[in-house]
Amino acid sequence: MARASARHLLVEDENLCSELKQRIQNGEDFAEIAQEYSLCPSGQNGGDLGEFSQGQMVEEFDQVVFNEAVNVVHGPVKTDFGYHLLEVTSRSN
Repeated sequence: MARASARHLLVEDENLCSELKQRIQNGEDFAEIAQEYSLCPSGQNGGDLGEFSQGQMVEEFDQVVFNEAVNVVHGPVKTDFGYHLLEVTSRSN
């Protein structure tokens, strides 16, 4: 079964999510931005979600985490919780 490690941040506003993505792409630290802005408790750990299997997260996460490029910030990704930036840090089949 496919497994991956990822980090994310969660905000309520799509525009803010896009702004944060731009800041990260311009060189700001993902973990520091997650600590400051993320509404998810994982934000306190820089957004680290640890390792998980396909199907453990919401479908929108799985689509990105198990199909998109590793070590690239993806998003905004909309879920019922809000808007996320996702970075897959590792993946194995």
